[in-house]
Amino acid sequence: MQYTKLGNSELTVSRICMGCMGFGDASNGQHSWTVDEVQSREIIHRGLELGINFFDTAMGYQNGTSEEYLGRAIRSMARREDVVVATKFIPRSNAEIGQGISGQEHIQKCLDASLKRLGMDYVDLYIYHMWDYQTPLYDIMEGLDRVVKAGKARYIGISNCFAWQLAKANALAEREGFAKFVSVQGHYNLIFQEDSYARFKYDATAAQDQIIIDRVAGIADRRGVSMTEVALAWLLGKVTAPVVGATKLQHIEGAAKAVELALTEDEIAWLEEPYVPHALVGVMAQNTPQAARETHVWQTGDKS
Repeated sequence: MQYTKLGNSELTVSRICMGCMGFGDASNGQHSWTVDEVQSREIIHRGLELGINFFDTAMGYQNGTSEEYLGRAIRSMARREDVVVATKFIPRSNAEIGQGISGQEHIQKCLDASLKRLGMDYVDLYIYHMWDYQTPLYDIMEGLDRVVKAGKARYIGISNCFAWQLAKANALAEREGFAKFVSVQGHYNLIFQEDSYARFKYDATAAQDQIIIDRVAGIADRRGVSMTEVALAWLLGKVTAPVVGATKLQHIEGAAKAVELALTEDEIAWLEEPYVPHALVGVMAQNTPQAARETHVWQTGDKS
């Protein structure tokens, strides 16, 4: 495994981050395909054996059971100081807004609940899961600054945002002396280089995407490696630590192998040449003031 610093932080992370969205009680969340605690522990254990020290979860993953599974596994398999744990918080719910709960209070409450589920005193990276159009940005940034100053989060990150939102947030933080975002997490890969997330994100460009998939297969065959290794090797040249979801041991094993694969400049150009932009769908399509009000995406207690 290779390691690097996350952005301009002091966090030393493995080049592969284990995404924990696939862990959790399937009867207690949105997804029926997640794996139980026994399987989750096996995958986490194998990841640690392979040198992975970076784990990404969220309060919204299977109603917090992903955090619970990860926390129990880490406590029994590794020293807390040897791993980097990231979790995320969701926007205020309509009920919280109605009750007058501020953005600062919401962040504190969410993080305290996540820390309890994780069984930890702090997280290394606390991530703003999706832009909250119903809460002033100042409240969000001040709330995040407070948890950093309290030692409950070492750094903060953001996901599912537009570039202007990240720029606006960090400009405000710099002006006010608040903690700034050190990382951004979005949906990005060889056949989807816009920031989005949805089950049907590839449908409209399936024919063009297939050209890239075929080229990945060709390089994999010539190199004697898996397509996963080729696709991730390309991604490792673009980002610090891809968040790789795993529900089987071979998923994380294939991801770890990709760290050792170096593509040539010609191979990279060959893979990128057929790319066409994809329309924004899913979370990013809903990341507008009107859509956020209409769908209340990611809000506790609301349908999504």
